[in-house]
Amino acid sequence: MIRIEPRESPSRAFAVGIPVLSAVISLAFAAIPLLAAGANPLVAYGEMIKGVFGSVFAVSEMLTRATPLIFTGLAAALAFRAKLWNIGAEGQLYLGAMAAVGIGSGFLDISGLLLLPLIIFLGAAAGAVGMMAPTYLKVRFGADEVVTTLLLNFIILIFLQMMLEGPLQDPMGLGWPQSAPVLDQGMLPPLMDRMRVHSGLILALVLAAIAQFMLARSVWGFKLRAVGENTAAARHAGINVRRSLFVVAAISGALAGLAGVSEVAGLKGYLTSDLSPGFGYTGIVVAMLAGLSPVGVVIAALFIASVFVGADSMSRAMGVSSFLADLVVSMSLLCVLVGGFLARYRILRTRAAKA
Repeated sequence: MIRIEPRESPSRAFAVGIPVLSAVISLAFAAIPLLAAGANPLVAYGEMIKGVFGSVFAVSEMLTRATPLIFTGLAAALAFRAKLWNIGAEGQLYLGAMAAVGIGSGFLDISGLLLLPLIIFLGAAAGAVGMMAPTYLKVRFGADEVVTTLLLNFIILIFLQMMLEGPLQDPMGLGWPQSAPVLDQGMLPPLMDRMRVHSGLILALVLAAIAQFMLARSVWGFKLRAVGENTAAARHAGINVRRSLFVVAAISGALAGLAGVSEVAGLKGYLTSDLSPGFGYTGIVVAMLAGLSPVGVVIAALFIASVFVGADSMSRAMGVSSFLADLVVSMSLLCVLVGGFLARYRILRTRAAKA
């Protein structure tokens, strides 16, 4: 017979090693389709590494790709800590982006020094509003936030398309469904000359450090962990569970909104309906790979960004489909889920009792 029982106290090295081992195993599994495509996995992975670390430009592209993933990964990780399943980071990202171009394209006559801080603030506020509504439905009516946040993504995307055909449309865009560009004084400063990496990365890293400190060292972090571990016990201990859920919902949505701000005001300079290739959903993978740790989110985002950027380089060099990156990320998530289960539980084989 097979019996599953919780591990009493898994070591820290074991808990940290599981995600690393899971990533390695996922790369081993990804070698199978590479072999089926007639490519040498070692050469392919060499091209991936070269595509990520082979030049300063390659590294900067990886960091650029990782920036929104850090924001959305933090959004998912903090919400999941409280057992608030935010699947709506994609929509909240677009709300933040819409707020950024709505203010940053000159809608209001604001001086240059105030414009960028206002874009960041309103973008975060828009994302927060996008998460507060599903949280209210959960707290007030018991609605499943997985369903409401997921469906809200599609509503927001349709609303975005309507806005790009109407109030937000660039009058100089020849009818193309894109917003007016953000003014120069509203753009996030670049970190390197002639590179796309921008100061949104610094903001993401600072917020990750703050989140890690607050979770580990603050009363708020203790309450958040308590609500996530056992809601009934937290309520019995005097913690206002509703308030805790609304606070973490606002923070989670704001972080996702900042991902939209960083893409619009840091990278593209304008908004289109294909701004995000799924950063909100990939952020969930990042959070799970990180074990819901803010510092781990940064590492996981860098890993996934490296996979995507490296896969693009490998595809060009070897003629292999770039969709392999999606395969590696999916395998990483599955391996981490299995690894996380094994980190918390152990499987024992016992003899059946004789009749």
